[in-house]
Amino acid sequence: MGKIQEFDIAFDKNKMVYSPGDSISGTVTVKVNQPLQCKGVKVNCNGFCGITNKVNDTAWTSEEQYFNSTVSVADKGTLKQGEHKFPFRFLIPVTAPTSFEGNYGRIIYRVRAFIDTPRFAKDYSTEKHFYLLRLLNLNEVPDIWGMCSSAVTQQFTYMLMKTGTVVLKAQTDMKGYTPDQIIQLTANIHNQSGKTTGNMAANLVQRVTYETKRPTHEVKTIAELEGGVVKAGKEVEWKEQIIVPPLPQSSLVGCELIKIQYYVKVSLKSPDVMLTLPIQIGNVSLDKKRHSTKKAAPSSTEDTSATVPTMDTAASPSTPTLPLRKAPKPAPRPAPRSRISTHSSPSAPPAEHHLEAEGGTLMNEDFSNKRQSQLVSPNAFSYAPGLLFSQNLQPNGAAAVPSGPAFTGSTVATAPYPPVTSPTSMPPLILPPDYGTSAFPQEAPPSYDESCNT
Repeated sequence: MGKIQEFDIAFDKNKMVYSPGDSISGTVTVKVNQPLQCKGVKVNCNGFCGITNKVNDTAWTSEEQYFNSTVSVADKGTLKQGEHKFPFRFLIPVTAPTSFEGNYGRIIYRVRAFIDTPRFAKDYSTEKHFYLLRLLNLNEVPDIWGMCSSAVTQQFTYMLMKTGTVVLKAQTDMKGYTPDQIIQLTANIHNQSGKTTGNMAANLVQRVTYETKRPTHEVKTIAELEGGVVKAGKEVEWKEQIIVPPLPQSSLVGCELIKIQYYVKVSLKSPDVMLTLPIQIGNVSLDKKRHSTKKAAPSSTEDTSATVPTMDTAASPSTPTLPLRKAPKPAPRPAPRSRISTHSSPSAPPAEHHLEAEGGTLMNEDFSNKRQSQLVSPNAFSYAPGLLFSQNLQPNGAAAVPSGPAFTGSTVATAPYPPVTSPTSMPPLILPPDYGTSAFPQEAPPSYDESCNT
């Protein structure tokens, strides 16, 4: 660097992850081997979102600025030979969104330092990135309680001839999850045809939309599971578990250029039938205690008829004995007259009977589950290179990887978004994922806005 031997930015306590509203402070270190004339030393802190139409391109087609602050830490003069330190401090706005790194867009936060030299002299600059995590509390997401379910009916065509229908129903136990939680998936397949179906499959899918003039959709399969087939005329129930790996949160609050969505896709290879179950990925898990499940207290079934006190039969000797009168009985309520039959008629006409949606007896003994292991895409999530955090290490130094039979291989990275059990407990924060490789933009999958029944 010529006259400059060292030009570096260091954050206090080597902190790299911050929250909206935090103050970020540190020191700029300049070490020169000979006197250096300068017009000033400035430090800038900014945050922005940029998106593009090309993979890993920084020529942004659209940008969104969140904040941009500059302070002067040294005036015009001469930097003497030796080491110089300049402290700085900035305040992060509370409206700043979470950091994100995708193939077609990024939300970037950085601190830059500049040495402005006299005319015709070389200027010097350096920068250092930091990460912002804005916790998504699932308890505050609208319509988050209950199960998410959907159903679809598909004609089974074999050799250009219709052989019947297949009814596929599926549901998840919740609508919101945090990393390391388990999605309990239940699927019911009723094969009302004369042909055996193909294998069942369940995928956890991430869909990122970059809002350009022509929106770009980036679709990734995070986890994949495969089940067995359903024989002709049989009905089976398939239960599976999907472990949620380290993933960015669903909502980038404060960002208008990048949208993240997650859903569980359940499908059959033959016939081509598929449904989707939208879910939310957050940082603070659902607290069932906060969800009011109080039901109206049942009305009392006790007999409310008035009791008549018994009169004393032992009459006083000074008073004549009078005959006792029975208490009058309450008049009985008239019973409704049955005009047709003794059975009570329904209050509404019965629903129309659909043969294709009729359930049958489960025949799980004929259901051969081909494979029930979870495969995780190695390119779905990863660490930013060169960074390591001790809070994710086991005592022996190995990275903490979620355990369980559903994981095969070692493709799972340590969680960049650790699960939080309550809004008040703030865990050590870790870096967001860095998407290294991905396929080209894909067309959006079929609409998955099916209704989620609570």
